[in-house]
Amino acid sequence: QVQLVESGGGLVQAGGSLRLSCAASGRTFSSYAMGWFRQAPGKEREFVAAISWSGGSTYYADSVKGRFTISRDNAKNTVYLQMNSLKPEDTAVYYCAAVPGRAGTGPNGYDYWGRGTQVTVSS
Repeated sequence: QVQLVESGGGLVQAGGSLRLSCAASGRTFSSYAMGWFRQAPGKEREFVAAISWSGGSTYYADSVKGRFTISRDNAKNTVYLQMNSLKPEDTAVYYCAAVPGRAGTGPNGYDYWGRGTQVTVSS
């Protein structure tokens, strides 16, 4: 089992940038695929980005492609989400997730979740 803790959320103006971090516990972190999801008020949880255990493969939702970048540093047991050109519609609670296998776009494919970090983008 792995424990995940997100950080880096906050309030930013449209067009600005934030970098989210997700710190993971456990020596098996490097074998886990990692994903980022978000949930806005009144909406269901939405896929944002995912990365394979090696970091060699990444996946993005169409809504964030070209603006967000997912990366990982296995030596630090940390996955990142760099968010640029932020829009008000990016406002949500952002969650990181982990699975000891293939990365996917569906939340049901992930076994472990952080408690989330709030991102608010003002217009």
